[in-house]
Amino acid sequence: MNIGLIAHNAKKKLMQNLCIAYRGIFSKHELYATGTTGRLIEEVTNLNVHKYLAGHLGGEQQLGAQIEHNQIDMVIFLRDPMTPQSHEPDISNVFRLCDTHNIPLATNLATAELLIMALDRGDLDWREMYK
Repeated sequence: MNIGLIAHNAKKKLMQNLCIAYRGIFSKHELYATGTTGRLIEEVTNLNVHKYLAGHLGGEQQLGAQIEHNQIDMVIFLRDPMTPQSHEPDISNVFRLCDTHNIPLATNLATAELLIMALDRGDLDWREMYK
C-alpha cells in the first residue's frame, strides 16, 4: 500500500514518534511524504520515504496529484488546526481529493493509529481491488 504522510511544523515531532512506534508496520509499505516531514521520518526510523517538495512549496499539490490518479491508498495528515497556514487551499484540496476518491484520511493521532492498526489487520486490502 502507498501511504501519504504530511505534518505541519507543530506536529512534525509527533509524526516522527508515530513512525517510530509503527515502524514495523510502515516498513511493509511504500511511504510518500512532503519534503521536510519525509527527511525527519527517515532520520529517526531508517525507513525509505519518497519525498515530494516541502508542503508550502507544492508538496501537498504533488500528493494531491497522486491521489487523483489513485496512486495513494491512505493519508495521515497531522495538521495544526490552531495555526493559520498560508497554503490552506492546498490543504483543503488534499481533504477534498481524499473524500472524492475514497482514500482513508487521518488528521489527528487517534485516527492515525486506528488506520494503521486497520492497515496491519488487512482491513484496507479493499484498496487493491479499487485500483
